[in-house]
Amino acid sequence: MSFTISKKYNDADPRKLADWQVADIAEETMPSVAEWQDKLGLKKDEIIPYGRLCKLDFMKVIDRLKDRPDGKYIEVTAITPTPLGEGKTTTSMGLMEGLGKRGKNVGGCVRQPSGGPTMNIKGTAAGGGKALLIPMTEFSLGLTGDIDAITNAHNLAMVALNARMQHERNYDDAELAKRKLKRLDIDPTNIEMGWVMDFCAQGLRNIVMGLGGKMDGFLMQSKFGITVSSELMATLSIVRDLKDLRERLGKIIVAYDKKGKPVTTTDLEVAGAMCAFMRTTINPTLMATIEYQPCLVHAGPFANIAVGQSSIIGDRMGLKMFDYHITESGFAADIGFEKFWNVKSRLSGLVPNVSILTSTIRALKMHGGGPAVVAGRPLPDDYTKENLQLLEKGIVNMTHLIGVIKKSGISPVVCINAFHTDTKDEIAMVRKYAEKAGARCALSEHWLKGGDGALELADVVMEACKDKPNFKFLYPLEMPLRQRVDTIAKEVYGADGVSWTPEAEAKAKRLEADPNFKDFTTMMVKTHLSLTHDPTRKGVPKGWILPVRDVLIFAGAKFLCPMTGSISLMPGTSSDPAFRRIDVDVNTGKVMGLF
Repeated sequence: MSFTISKKYNDADPRKLADWQVADIAEETMPSVAEWQDKLGLKKDEIIPYGRLCKLDFMKVIDRLKDRPDGKYIEVTAITPTPLGEGKTTTSMGLMEGLGKRGKNVGGCVRQPSGGPTMNIKGTAAGGGKALLIPMTEFSLGLTGDIDAITNAHNLAMVALNARMQHERNYDDAELAKRKLKRLDIDPTNIEMGWVMDFCAQGLRNIVMGLGGKMDGFLMQSKFGITVSSELMATLSIVRDLKDLRERLGKIIVAYDKKGKPVTTTDLEVAGAMCAFMRTTINPTLMATIEYQPCLVHAGPFANIAVGQSSIIGDRMGLKMFDYHITESGFAADIGFEKFWNVKSRLSGLVPNVSILTSTIRALKMHGGGPAVVAGRPLPDDYTKENLQLLEKGIVNMTHLIGVIKKSGISPVVCINAFHTDTKDEIAMVRKYAEKAGARCALSEHWLKGGDGALELADVVMEACKDKPNFKFLYPLEMPLRQRVDTIAKEVYGADGVSWTPEAEAKAKRLEADPNFKDFTTMMVKTHLSLTHDPTRKGVPKGWILPVRDVLIFAGAKFLCPMTGSISLMPGTSSDPAFRRIDVDVNTGKVMGLF
């Protein structure tokens, strides 16, 4: 069964229409939940309806399909981007559409977008033009509630913590015992967690709470992060089932007592209630490309401050449902792909076939020394007119990241995400260097032409999928933490080495000596705008040292997170945020202005 694309959509020109307008056209004939059930062979009890969308019951679907062979596993990453992004999601959508045009059973799984960037500079993560995920409004504004559930579950842990600290201050041990509580003796100067909300709210990075009387909570310094940086979001992306989720939620370290012993969500007796909030989050949401290929949406952690992947659950399900399954890693290959390679694939046991390195001539010119690219401002002429000299200088960023992908044993494919300002000579130069570096290369015009513009990419990816993967991790899990960080810094980022603050090194030594942390994976926290810790340094910088200032502990997710540079877990809202242009048509109820 195939779905019919309307003439109105075929005639739509994304150069003249905003993304939300193109989406509106496609959504007029978008398949219903019942039609998806028929096309995908889903059982009635495997579908959980949500308006014109549905979730899929993961445990039921994976049990029914457990003996079906996996499809081809394709990951999409990118070169180090401009602040505008270089189109990984449009490439993911375009590839699905192109493979669909070739008659293939194709689908994918991408992350749910955060309300922070949706209402800030970057906009939603739905793709764009004719390489777009629909329905766009639902996708951009909360979807089926997973991020809200994670926000509630995370903040419930903080409610439990502060309330417990208040009660332990107000009551002696005998009075606590009457309430069936034991004294945890929490150290108010050693709190690991903070609060979360799904917006970019720099004014909440550092707060003081508990002002008032003795019944108004415990007075302490605290903080907010963005929800997608929460350990709970990272945990959702890597769990295998509901049982795994429940066990991991109980191991989350909320604070430490005055002897330095961890205080967990289990100690606070809150893990079960947290899991109750998150019980339905293990089920991916079914959506579609703008040309009606199925695409799952599940989990949404950032890559610069978290794991940056859609879920293992989504990939397990997609590999059983589709012959070609596309997944996407956040930001660039130095962080998103590195975590896909050494964390997600290690935990899932799944072996990828192909990694697509999304590249734009615009970003390569920036890496060659082009003027600063600033979101919301017109691009300088260097980016809209041919400049082979600038381009050639910047291609090193692409070839460096091709080399990173090749170290994993996965076949690299460079996708030149085409812009109308790109010239034939510029495209030929990128292709020449990509192939010289050992990658296949395809030009793709999916933004402008949808699946018809992604046929070359689809063909090249299918050819690459015939290669037998020689997959290998960058480091063994037995390697000590500081050595792992040194390996990542040198082999992936191109650093000369790593420097640790005295406090960070002391913490790393304690973690290395503690057998409880031996099987924790390494989750680097680093800017996405440079291979280095400094977002202003472009290309492939030489002669630099990566500074580590702290190591966060995500005991539920089992991540050790070295913090580099000055990156924050709570982004800030800009002076020209997207929310200024978003509104509702009060006559139709449709949302306008999303991009």
